[in-house]
Amino acid sequence: MEDELSFSDIYGGRLALQRRYYSPSCREFCLSCPRLSLRSLTAVTCTVWLAAYGLFTLCENSMILSAAIFITLSGLLGYLHFVKIDQETLLIIDSLGIQLTSSYASGKESTTFIEMGKVKDVIINEAIYMQKVIYYLCILLNDPVDPHGISQVVPVFQDCLTAVTLPWRVSGVLYACS
Repeated sequence: MEDELSFSDIYGGRLALQRRYYSPSCREFCLSCPRLSLRSLTAVTCTVWLAAYGLFTLCENSMILSAAIFITLSGLLGYLHFVKIDQETLLIIDSLGIQLTSSYASGKESTTFIEMGKVKDVIINEAIYMQKVIYYLCILLNDPVDPHGISQVVPVFQDCLTAVTLPWRVSGVLYACS
């Protein structure tokens, strides 16, 4: 069974949450982030190249224009490979654990696995971002030294910066995890 919900991030971009149920003990939540905006890419490229052209007219050195092209291309490749995440997936297998996967725009994937024995609870946390209150899903991990303590708080879907305006719509994800 699969269903899809739509949310918005803190910048107003569209986020799509797909829920897949493989069995009663295996569920997957996939959050797709907005693609790279052609408008923002064009604005950054034009700004760098206009600054380089301004320096070129003052210095009359063509190395400045070559450096601007190199900086723009290497910056774009670095952004796509290390920063821009297209999709984040949360796979939950009740008896085994939780797998967090981030797929970058360049095709690179980063996967983290948390054993179910280390999970203390799954909560919806809130934070203040600029003038908005945003809600995000977190996993609390048990402290191995103190049985009542928390060793770490792991945010889920952290790179999509979800700002859910209706917190009860996310509660379906919370109840499905616990």
